[in-house]
Amino acid sequence: MTQPVLTVNNLQVTYFTEAGRVRALDGVNLTLNPGEKLGLVGESGSGKSTMALAMMRMIKPPGRIEGGSVVVDGVDLTKLNDEEMREARLSRISYIPQGAMNSLNPVMRIGAQMRDAIKAHKLAPDADDIEKRINAALVSVDLKPTVAKMYPHELSGGMKQRVCIAIGILLHPKLIIADEPTSALDVVTQRQVMQTLDSVQKQLGAAIILIGHDMGLMAQFVDKVAVMYTGRLMELSTVQDMFTNPQHPYAVALIKSLPNLNQRGVFHGIPGLAPALLRLPPGCSFHPRCPIAQDICKAQVPPLEAKTPTRFVACHLVEKIKNEK
Repeated sequence: MTQPVLTVNNLQVTYFTEAGRVRALDGVNLTLNPGEKLGLVGESGSGKSTMALAMMRMIKPPGRIEGGSVVVDGVDLTKLNDEEMREARLSRISYIPQGAMNSLNPVMRIGAQMRDAIKAHKLAPDADDIEKRINAALVSVDLKPTVAKMYPHELSGGMKQRVCIAIGILLHPKLIIADEPTSALDVVTQRQVMQTLDSVQKQLGAAIILIGHDMGLMAQFVDKVAVMYTGRLMELSTVQDMFTNPQHPYAVALIKSLPNLNQRGVFHGIPGLAPALLRLPPGCSFHPRCPIAQDICKAQVPPLEAKTPTRFVACHLVEKIKNEK
């Protein structure tokens, strides 16, 4: 039986603000096997990036991880001290940020930034070994080794993003988190970056979590999709099941909002707005926007339950949705 490379159990993140206590992640559970690709989707403010930062132990005050565990390759990252966690980043778990333009140091050459990452982990002390590792990482993302001598401003947006991928895979991590890696790129460059990420992931045999809003990108790239809303998982299923037969009303609404060639010019939005995390409604947080909500939805928070071995849904009315379809 395959050992999961990632197990997230009851992960909770809270922000303490002047207005009150905000639960940004509310008991998230997740499992990912080696080589799997998971898409994390949802509206802005649903908790996707908070999830990524929590797994990396990069939540800053006034935020705090209040409970749960994040086990990567058999090691619970929440139990590590600061020095151990610093060593785990890049070697066990890596993070490819949303804005490559803002994540690279503008006054350091690319090679120097990659060299610092290797030296910080006390690996490859020999200078030749470091250069070989840097060159190999750049080549693996379809960049020439000469890019190491360049400054970030000399690179295009797509090249900068591929440099971030190269830095992310320097130490061959078991899990790669990509936070909207194509959001600021044109369509052609988006495809190139995603092909690069896919190729690198296969070379390493690593698992990937892809965070984003682009459902079309998810359909082409990932194996499983997790839908988040107000810091909770609403539905988790295979990509095929999600796009052909979504079961949570929020997942159904997200899929319906996609453009359809059979209904050109007709767009279906999701009515209402996501609630503020400070003032979540009782029961299911989606019920004010849900077209089939009933009294139980307004009173009880639905647990995330397994409906099949590959599908988990947090909804009281799954059977009702099935019957209506």
